[in-house]
Amino acid sequence: MAENETLECITEHERILQEIESTDTACVGPTLRSIYDDQPNAHKRFMEKLDARIRNHDREIEKMCNFHHQGFVDAITELLKVRADAEKLMGQVTDTNRRLQEAGREVTAQTEEVIRCRVQQRNMATTVEKLHLCIPVLEMYSKLKEQLESKRYYAALKTMEQLEKVFIPRVSQYRFCQIMAENLPRLREEIKEISMSDLKDFLESIRKHSDKVGHTAMRQAQQHRTFNSAVAKQASMGHYTKPVYSLNGRTHSHTHNGLLMDDETGDEEEADEEILTAQDLVDFSPVYRCLHIYTVLGDRETFENYYRKQRKKQARLVLQPQANMHETVEGYRRYFNQIVGFFVVEDHILHATQGLVTRAFTDEVWNMALSKIIAVLRTHSSYCDDPDLVLELKNLIVIFADTLQGYGFPVNRLFDLLFEVRDQYNETLLKKWALVFREIFELDNYSPIPVETEEEYMLVVSRFPFHDAEIEKQQDFPKKLPMSQSVPQIYTQVKELIYASLKFSESLHRSSTEIDDMLRKSTNLLLTRTLSSCLQNLIKKPHIGLTELVQIIINTTHLEQACKYLEEFITNITNVSPETVHTTRLYGLSTFKDARHAAEGEIYTKLNQKIDEFIQLADYEWGMAESDGRASGYLMDLINFLRSTFQVFTHLPNNNNDHASMSGKVAQTACMSACKHLSTSLMQMLLDTELKQISMGAIQQFNLDVIQCELFASSEPVPGFQGDTLQLAFIDLRQLLDLFMVWDWSTYLADYGQPTSKYLRVNPATALALLEKMKDTSKKNNIFSQFRKNDRDKQKLIETVVKQLRSLVNGMSS
Repeated sequence: MAENETLECITEHERILQEIESTDTACVGPTLRSIYDDQPNAHKRFMEKLDARIRNHDREIEKMCNFHHQGFVDAITELLKVRADAEKLMGQVTDTNRRLQEAGREVTAQTEEVIRCRVQQRNMATTVEKLHLCIPVLEMYSKLKEQLESKRYYAALKTMEQLEKVFIPRVSQYRFCQIMAENLPRLREEIKEISMSDLKDFLESIRKHSDKVGHTAMRQAQQHRTFNSAVAKQASMGHYTKPVYSLNGRTHSHTHNGLLMDDETGDEEEADEEILTAQDLVDFSPVYRCLHIYTVLGDRETFENYYRKQRKKQARLVLQPQANMHETVEGYRRYFNQIVGFFVVEDHILHATQGLVTRAFTDEVWNMALSKIIAVLRTHSSYCDDPDLVLELKNLIVIFADTLQGYGFPVNRLFDLLFEVRDQYNETLLKKWALVFREIFELDNYSPIPVETEEEYMLVVSRFPFHDAEIEKQQDFPKKLPMSQSVPQIYTQVKELIYASLKFSESLHRSSTEIDDMLRKSTNLLLTRTLSSCLQNLIKKPHIGLTELVQIIINTTHLEQACKYLEEFITNITNVSPETVHTTRLYGLSTFKDARHAAEGEIYTKLNQKIDEFIQLADYEWGMAESDGRASGYLMDLINFLRSTFQVFTHLPNNNNDHASMSGKVAQTACMSACKHLSTSLMQMLLDTELKQISMGAIQQFNLDVIQCELFASSEPVPGFQGDTLQLAFIDLRQLLDLFMVWDWSTYLADYGQPTSKYLRVNPATALALLEKMKDTSKKNNIFSQFRKNDRDKQKLIETVVKQLRSLVNGMSS
C-alpha cells in the first residue's frame, strides 16, 4: 500500500511538473493549489521532486552551452570584424540619407501642395455639386419672398408646394432647408390671414360702393326700357330714326319722370357715358384671390361659410332703412341703389366663381330681402302724403323690379305691392284734390258766368263741355252761362286727376282694360268720396245762403251731365270700349243727385230756421180783450222775407228748360215747405203747454195773422201751383180758428167723423186743449159774470163741449 501510494504520488508530481512547464504562468495558481490540497507533507515531496527536475535541466543547459560555445566565440569574432564595415556603411547611409533628404525636401513640399490642391479641388467639386442642388431651392425661396412682397399669394402657395414636394427633399440634410421647411407653415398662415384681411376690406368696400353699383345698374335698366319704348313707338309710327341706345357700349341719356337720368340741360359728354358693369366699379380680385388661396390650403368650405355669413349680415344692414326715408325720393333712391348693388355683386360672384355662392343661396337671401323690402315700403309709403313723392316711389319700384328681374330674381311680389302703393297714391291724390276743391268752392262767387266776348265764351267751352242751343243762338254779347265758375274748374281738376292716375298706371305691365278699370275706379273715388264730401260740407256751411244753394243745385246738374264726357275722355285714353263687359261705370250721377238733394234739403232747412227766427219775435198778448185790427208786425216781416226769397227763384236763368223746371220744382217745394212749417209753428204756438190762458181777443188777433198767411199763399209767390194747393198748408189752422170764431160746436160735434164735415181737419184733442185755455180765461175774467144769465149759459156750454171733446179723445185713444 505504501508503495502504491508513493508511486501515485510520484506520478502526480510528474504530471504537475509537466503541466507547470507547458502552462501559462497565469494558470499556475490552481495547479500549485492542488499540491496543497493533497496529502499532508505532499508539498515537501513535490519540492524535492521540483529540485531534482531543476537540477536535471541545469545539466542539460550546461551540456548545450558546452556544445555551442565554440561557435559562439567564432560568431563574436566575426561580428567584431563586421563592426568596422558596419560603421563605415552607417556613415555612408547617413550621408546618402542626408543628401536624399536635402534633395527630396522640395519634392515633398510640392507633393504636399499638390495633395492640398487635390483636396481643395475635390471639395470644390463636391461643393459645386451640392450647390447645384441647393441653388434651385434658394431661388424658389427667393421667388417665394418676392411673391409675398408683391402680394401674389396664390402663386406663393404654388411655390411653397413645389418647395415642399420637389426641391427641399433633395437637400433636406442641410440646416437651412430644415429652417425653410419649418417656416413654410407659418408663411401659409400669414397668407391666410392676409387674404382674409383683404376679403374683409373688400366686403367693406363693396358695402360702400353698393350705392354706386346699384345706381349704375338701375340707370342702365332705365335706359334699356327707354330704348325699347322708343323703338316700339318708332315702329308703330312706321319709320325709324337715330337709335337712342347704341350697341357700341355708348348710351344716350333720356328722362322718364326724372328717374335716375342725367339732367336734360347737361352737355353731351355727360349724356354719352360708357356702360359700366359691376366689375368696372368694384375690384373683385380679393375675392378670387382669397377663394383660390383657401382652395389650395384645403379650407374652401370655411371660406365659403364665412363669406356667405358676412354677406347675409351685410344684406340685413342694407335692408335697414333710414328713419326719414319717406320724406324725400332721394331716401328711397339710396335704399334701392344699395339693395340693387348688393344683388348685382352677388350675381357677379355667382357667375364668376364656382360654388362660392349658389343660386339657392342667392334665392334665399333674395326671398328674405324681398319680404323685408315689402314690409319697409308698405310702412314708409303709408307715411307719405305727397302724391308726387308716391308717384316717384312707384317709378323707383318699377325700375328696381325691372333691374333685378334682369338679373334673374323673381319680382312678382313687388308688382303686387304696387297695387297697395296705388291705393296709397289714390288716397294722397284724393286728399290733395280735396284741398283743391275746397279752394275752388271758397273762391267761387256762386253766380252765373258772364262772358263778354266770343273768345271768353270759347275759352269756357274749351274747358267744360257746355252745350245750350238757346245761348248759342244768341248772337249778341255779353251772355250769362247758367253755371258758376267752379264748374269748369272742377271738371278740369277731375281730368287732371285722371291724368295723375294714368301716370301711376304707366310701366306696370298691365293691359289696357286693367288701366281703364284703374282710371274709372280712381275717378269714382274722387266723385263719390272727395267731391261728394266737399259738396256736402259746402252745403252745410253757415255762410252759404239760399242763392248759393240754388246755384250749387244748378252746378251739380251741369256736372252730372258732364259725366258722360269724362267717360269718353277715359275711353280715348285707354282705347277700351265702354260696352266692354267688365268696364266700370262712373258713379257721378248718384253723387251729384245726392248733392242736389242735400242742397234742396238745406234750402228747406234754412228757410224753416229763418221762419223760426221770425216766430221767436212774436209777442202776443194772450189775454187781450179785442184785437188790434191789423196783423202782427213780425208776421208781416216774415211774409215780406218769404216774398223776396222766392223772388230769387223766379230770377234764376230760365233759358234752359231743364234749369227752369229744376228751379221751379225747388221753388215750389221750398214754398210749400215754408208754408207748412209756418202753419205748424203757429199751431204749436197756440197749443204751447206753457201758455195757460187765451182770450177771444187773442184768437181774433191770431186769426188776422193767419189771414195774412193765406193771402200770401193765394198770391202765388212761386208760379206753378194748381188752384189753392198752397193755401191748403194753412187749412188746419183755418178750420180751428173758424170753429172758435164762429163758436160752431154743435156743427162740429154733429158732423165729427163725416167726410163732408166743415171742420174735418180739426182734431178733438187740439180743440180740447185750446178750449180749456179759453175756459180758464173765462173764469178769471168773469168772476162776477156768473150772476149774468148769458155768461152762465156760455160757461155751461163750454163745460158741456169740453166733456164731449174729452169723450171723443178718449174714444180715439181706446
